[in-house]
Amino acid sequence: MSAQKKVIITCAVTGAIHTPSMSPHLPITAKEIADAAVGAVEAGAAIIHLHARDPVTGKPDQRPEAFVPFLKDIKARSDAVINLTTGGSPYMTVQERMQPAKVLKPEVASMNMGTMNFGLFPMLQRFKEFKHDWERPYLEGSKDLIFRNTYGDLETVLIELSANQTRYEFECYDTSHLYNLAHFVDRGLVQAPFFVQTVFGILGGIGSHPDDVMHMKRTADRLFGADYRWSVLGAGRSQMPIAAMSAAMGGNVRVGLEDSLWIGAGKLAESNAQQVRKVREIIEGLGLEVATPAEAREILALKGKDAVAF
Repeated sequence: MSAQKKVIITCAVTGAIHTPSMSPHLPITAKEIADAAVGAVEAGAAIIHLHARDPVTGKPDQRPEAFVPFLKDIKARSDAVINLTTGGSPYMTVQERMQPAKVLKPEVASMNMGTMNFGLFPMLQRFKEFKHDWERPYLEGSKDLIFRNTYGDLETVLIELSANQTRYEFECYDTSHLYNLAHFVDRGLVQAPFFVQTVFGILGGIGSHPDDVMHMKRTADRLFGADYRWSVLGAGRSQMPIAAMSAAMGGNVRVGLEDSLWIGAGKLAESNAQQVRKVREIIEGLGLEVATPAEAREILALKGKDAVAF
């Protein structure tokens, strides 16, 4: 894969993994999510990856109407590329998870590329007190959780969302997920250039050692050559070290409070923008430049913000 001249920063503003009790800085309401997203764009993020939450309990909410208030606000206040989750929560069906992207037709949708164990329960070692009744069982239940992404599920999402000219952030948590993606490329259901987000440090997926990063990169290069654009997501404390590796190797990066609540050892990040600013310092310290939303659209061959349904 040829190196890009600009580094795309994706910011995952809020997600289904972390619960509201874990950080007072996790955006929950539509206004909080919109403000966090706009702040991240102003700090240098080109793509904003979004989940929705119940504004009272903070529980993941995958109804399309839960997304609309903050999507319209973000679109009005920034030029960001909007990336909607089809991952939703591992406890949801694929039909529930894909509804926001199917109805709202974003430029990009995330797509988990394989069925896997998805262990959230180690978080209970750090977090002991919870505000909402659903949070502890949500984490404990992941001991027996299988995050379903069958070939039938993946085919359904690809066919139904591609009809809207939505492209994908292919989230690959292990080597097998890269081979699953290659299967759909061979079948003609995925068109180049495709955006591969290699994910490190989730229990059930590949680890976060530098050798793991290199192994995923070598495998993707061998399978996809110049047809893909590489990005990394390091979970928890792995976020910035793995982002630095990717940038130094000509790749892109993803940060945000969905992936890590931290900005340093034992110190909670106070905003998504703070994480974007930190990774931007790393990128520019390597003599590289950060891509604007317009440049990200060109690199990823996106349809443009005027072609969405919000």
